[in-house]
Amino acid sequence: MKTTKTHRIALLFNANKIFDRDIISGIAAYLGSTRAAWDLYLEEDFRLRLGDIERWQGDGVIADFDDPAVAEALSRCSVPVVAVGGSYASEEEYPRGVPYVATDNFKLTKLAHDHLIDVGLHRFAMFSLPKAKENRWAQERENAFSALMRSNGMEPEIFRGCETSASSWDEAVQGQIAWLRSLPKPVGIIGVTDARARQLLQACIIAGIEVPEQVALIGIDNDPLVRVLTRIPLSSVIQGAQEMGRTAAHLLEQMLHGVRLPNTRILVPPAGINVFASSQHQPVKHPQVMRARHFIRQYACQGIKTHQVAEHVGVSRSSLEAYFRQELGCSVHDVILRFKLDAAKAGLASAERTIADVALGCGFTSTQYMHLVFKRELGCTPRAYRDRALSASGSV
Repeated sequence: MKTTKTHRIALLFNANKIFDRDIISGIAAYLGSTRAAWDLYLEEDFRLRLGDIERWQGDGVIADFDDPAVAEALSRCSVPVVAVGGSYASEEEYPRGVPYVATDNFKLTKLAHDHLIDVGLHRFAMFSLPKAKENRWAQERENAFSALMRSNGMEPEIFRGCETSASSWDEAVQGQIAWLRSLPKPVGIIGVTDARARQLLQACIIAGIEVPEQVALIGIDNDPLVRVLTRIPLSSVIQGAQEMGRTAAHLLEQMLHGVRLPNTRILVPPAGINVFASSQHQPVKHPQVMRARHFIRQYACQGIKTHQVAEHVGVSRSSLEAYFRQELGCSVHDVILRFKLDAAKAGLASAERTIADVALGCGFTSTQYMHLVFKRELGCTPRAYRDRALSASGSV
C-alpha cells in the first residue's frame, strides 16, 4: 500500500492577530478535510527566527506578507512559498514570483460603507493608522474609502491619529476626542480594524458622545475579544480569512506536487457583517431619549432599571416612558432588554464563555430567564443560537 509523504510546513503568522489566527484556522480546516499530510512549524513569535529562515530544512512555507520583513526574508527562501495578505490597487505592490492570496480591501471597505448608508447616514469618516511600511494594507483601505467618497461627490475625512503606547495613551485619546468633536453629526465612521474602532468607541464614551445616535461605528476583523472589551458591542465586517487559509493551503499542496503557480493572484471577498449596537443608528429627535439610549447601551448589562435611567437623564419616570413611546413605540424596559439580548448574542458568538457566564455578564437574573427571553424573542434557545453562530463562522 502506497503511503502519503509527510511534508514539513512552516506557518509564519502572528497569533496575536485575529486575521492571522483565522488564516491558521482555515489551513487547519483544509488539512482536516483532505489527505494532505503536513507536520507544522508554528511559533508564537516567529519573527525572532527570520534571520536564518532561508536555511529552513522543510518543504514549504505559508506566510503573512503584510509584514515587509517577512517578505524580504522569504525572498531568499528556496522552498515553495505561498503569500497571504491585503490586496493592492497596483500590481507593483505584490511580491514577484509567489502565489498570493489576498483579502479584498476595497470590498471590505465598501461593505462597511454600504452598511452605514443602509442605516440612514449621509456623512462618513475613517479612523486609520499612521503611515508605515507594515501598515500598507491600511493605506489601501484609506484609498478605497477615498474612492467611494469621491464617486459620490464628497471629500474623504480620514484621521490617522498616532500609535498608542502606555506613555502616549492620554495624548492619543485627547486627539481622538478633538477629531470626533470636529465632525458634523450624525456621522458614520469606519475603523480600519476592530482594535482601532474600539479605541474610538472608548473615546466617544469618555467624551460623552452618543453612540450610535451621533457617531455610528463599524470595524473590520470580527474579533470576538474586542466585543467583550467594549461597553457597547461593536459591529464589524467579517473578513474571509478562513477561506484565505484554505485557499493558501490548497495552493501550497499543489506546489508540493510539482504545479507551478508564479504570480497567481486570488482575491477573497468579505464573508459578511456582524451588526451590533455600535452602528444601529436610528434618528431620534428627543434629546432625553438620545441620552437615555446611550446610557442604556453602556449599563444595561449591569442590571439597571427604568427609574435609574430616568434619574440619569433628569426627568420623571413617567415622562421618560412617554418620550420613549412617542419616539420609539416601546417602553424603556423594552430597550434595556433588547440591548441585553444583543449583548448576549455577541457573547454566544464565541465558544470561549459558558452560557451561564454570558447570562450573568449580560445582566440576566438567571440562565433560565435568558432561555425564556431567547425563546420568546428569537424562537430558539441560547445553545441553539450559539451552535448556529459557531457553525456559520466555521468555528465548529
